[in-house]
Amino acid sequence: TTPVAEGMKVSTQSEKLDRIRKGVMELYLSDHPADCATGDECEVHGVAKKIGVTTSRYASVDTHLGLTKDESNPYFTFDSTECIVCNRCVRACDEVQGTFALTIENRGFEARVSSSGTSFIESECVSCGACVQACPTGALTEKTLLTIGAPTSSVITTCAYCGVGCSFKAEMRGDQVVRMVPLKAGGANEGHSCVKGRFAYGYATHSDRITKPMIRNAITDPWKEVSWSEAISFAADGLKRIQAETGVNAIGGITSSRCTNEEVFVVQKMVRAAFGNNNVDTCARVCHSPTGYGLGQTFGTSAGTQDFESVEHSDVIMLIGANPTSAHPVFASRMKQAIRKGAKLIVIDPRVIPLVRTPGISASHHLQLMPGTNVAVINALAHVIATDGLIKREFVEERCDAQSFKEWESFISLSGNSPEALEASSRVPAAQIRAAAHMFANAKNGSIYYGLGVTEHSQGSTMVMGIANLAMATGNIGRKGVGVNPLRGQNNVQGSCDMGSFPHELSGYRHISNPDTRKIFNDAWGVELQDRPGMRIPNMFDAAIAGQYRGLYVQGEDIAQSDPNTSHVHAALRAMDMVIVQDLFLNETSKFAHVFLPGTSFLEKDGTFTNAERRINRVRPVMKSKTGKSEFEVTCDLATAMGYSMSYENGAAIMDEIAATTPTFAGVSFAKLDELGSIQWPCNDAHPEGTPMMHVDKFVRGEGRFMKTEYVPTDEKATRKYPLLLTTGRVLSQYNVGAQTRRTANNVWHSEDILDLHESDAQLRGISDGSWVKLSSRVGETIMKARITDEVPAGVVYTTFHFPESGANVITTDFSDWATNCPEYKVTAVEISPSLQGPGEMIESHIGGDPQLDSIIRMANQIAANVPSKNAPEVEIAHHIVQFWTPAMIDRLRNDVDPSKLSPLVVSAIKIASLAN
Repeated sequence: TTPVAEGMKVSTQSEKLDRIRKGVMELYLSDHPADCATGDECEVHGVAKKIGVTTSRYASVDTHLGLTKDESNPYFTFDSTECIVCNRCVRACDEVQGTFALTIENRGFEARVSSSGTSFIESECVSCGACVQACPTGALTEKTLLTIGAPTSSVITTCAYCGVGCSFKAEMRGDQVVRMVPLKAGGANEGHSCVKGRFAYGYATHSDRITKPMIRNAITDPWKEVSWSEAISFAADGLKRIQAETGVNAIGGITSSRCTNEEVFVVQKMVRAAFGNNNVDTCARVCHSPTGYGLGQTFGTSAGTQDFESVEHSDVIMLIGANPTSAHPVFASRMKQAIRKGAKLIVIDPRVIPLVRTPGISASHHLQLMPGTNVAVINALAHVIATDGLIKREFVEERCDAQSFKEWESFISLSGNSPEALEASSRVPAAQIRAAAHMFANAKNGSIYYGLGVTEHSQGSTMVMGIANLAMATGNIGRKGVGVNPLRGQNNVQGSCDMGSFPHELSGYRHISNPDTRKIFNDAWGVELQDRPGMRIPNMFDAAIAGQYRGLYVQGEDIAQSDPNTSHVHAALRAMDMVIVQDLFLNETSKFAHVFLPGTSFLEKDGTFTNAERRINRVRPVMKSKTGKSEFEVTCDLATAMGYSMSYENGAAIMDEIAATTPTFAGVSFAKLDELGSIQWPCNDAHPEGTPMMHVDKFVRGEGRFMKTEYVPTDEKATRKYPLLLTTGRVLSQYNVGAQTRRTANNVWHSEDILDLHESDAQLRGISDGSWVKLSSRVGETIMKARITDEVPAGVVYTTFHFPESGANVITTDFSDWATNCPEYKVTAVEISPSLQGPGEMIESHIGGDPQLDSIIRMANQIAANVPSKNAPEVEIAHHIVQFWTPAMIDRLRNDVDPSKLSPLVVSAIKIASLAN
């Protein structure tokens, strides 16, 4: 490489350069067949033709044209005979993906691209497709290109997997997808991809797809295929009958984070306007609802602060409770690039995730805490920053609420929040916490990224507020390279929340109790909306078992597999008289359904997804709907059959209604998205092209608010009977409950859920690697295979939940976040023991007593233990309950609970006027 200097003249065309180019091209052609498989797409033959080279004088040299193909990868082939050893694939793997799976071995004509001496399937390759994208010859080629043929058309759309929201060009031949090519102009991915987005789209055309509506009178009856009109009438009649018998609040719906903003918006509209209540919730309840609450309380809006590009400007990155190489791999590659360029990494996680130690990367600090002690660690970090004089006071004084900061500083400086005081709980050495705190506080630009390991705890909301406190105290808000950044799990989990899917909020995070907000929707929809919150998903289950809630519409969510305490969920679904499932496949929830309405895959949708950086991307149909209808049409048909007329010409018309009723989306339209490519909300008159970075000059709420974050240990503790703590997560090749990825070749890498445990725990119980073990908790038991690893510490076990056969959520309990009821998936007390047989019938606990009343008591006492205000806590408790509980739940708290079972603060709160009336 020749360094460039000021004033240098560069010649690109001359006789000498022409000779050199031709000589180099002859060398390339000597190692490349004249009839390569990719034909006109071959970049080598294209360049050779352009510079006038047709043959090579080195044709008689002993080359590698006789080598065999590597067909081991299910998605692409490596044909060494077509490889010219240009090194592009190696550089793509190193510099873009950051996996370092490829190398060049040997020299001269013996040089070969090698995956560390093994086949691709056996190597460190993560099948992101970067090497395939970079290959100029077709040596690395998608197998679909070879079997289907060259594409004849293409459509730009958005991936339907994780919250990164990668843009792709879907290349088609007729109605078949030939390949998904990551879009270089994609704001979220900039031309990169992962194995799921690039290759695992085959589920959309899998033979398991249900394309005809089905009904049945009882869940023990066989399914009966019917027309759309009959299915809609059957569903509507059942729901209307329930409301006539039990009341308007006896039914509701759940929206999906896998569906478009437009599809989600019409479902929540159907529930509020056609069902006549606010009993709508979303699957974000079980993942990032604490993000919405915590960031709303501190910053004033329920979303992350930065775009993905911002990480390139960070010099210290704090990663908490997230494993981006598995769950958000494209962003993980971006993060790895920043670290290799010099950024320091602090990891806070019970597990040794790949980013702790991976090729070219080593975390400066790994705070390997015990599950359930997040708040202890974040408080300890903040304590060091406060007591060692590291607070950025100029930022705090200029941008933050003075009173809340004063109270927080006094609280966090207490000796009980010191690393030494909390070391016994977290098991993180105090010296490590002190060193990490100084590194983060002294950073020029410190950024925080977090995942479900933060939110899925009994103190999930408290932890999010603790993270926000830390960012404000160190002045890391409002510029590139800083911020608080939740890594959203699903493709549209941000969007489903934005669209008003929570029972207490309308679109744009505006509370249902606000009369001005309700008037906007009352006028637009021609109805009178209820002014009190509806039921959250856990409330729906409790009410169903109590006989008060009998009908449920489930959009694209397998609650029977994904939600905790499976026995409780099953009991609730069995108790309902009308369960309507809208999805691509029959799933665990559909076993309890009376109506199945077939849904559409992302390849058939016309709408938008909103990713983790608030980026709204277009989703465009690349093939016709296999059901004959768009999903929003089905929702509109059901609403109309319920007596509320609803219809839209297309997805663009729905977005126009969203923009007209939602200030943060006021400037968004399909036309503008087509013009700009993507938009990050808020998009309005003040920000006509969107807002890549939030809280630049001031916080959305005006001044940033510090919140007290007292560490309250979870009630889910290890005991003599259940001495281990289970935590859960994902693997790279599978996604969520696996409905999509299990129907692709991704099963080659991960075909079952595995239980990870430390060697010392295995030896103590006589468990060997690969053996079957029984995993049991106080609510159920199941059987899985064991993997002995040092990736988890002694006392902690880990598994995934991608396969229904494993029944991971048979084990998890109904403990949840105090503010939002987000389940505590990350902490379950368990025991494991050897099993003589493989998977059998999972054992669920018996549901007895009054689960609804038990939940009300537990939630009320949790709120009392966790409310940030200690000056007038009973007022804060009353306010929180009125903001988020249904009137019926408040009535039961006031009238049916023995006061001796409640915290004295709750008893006092009940007497406050807002709860007493």
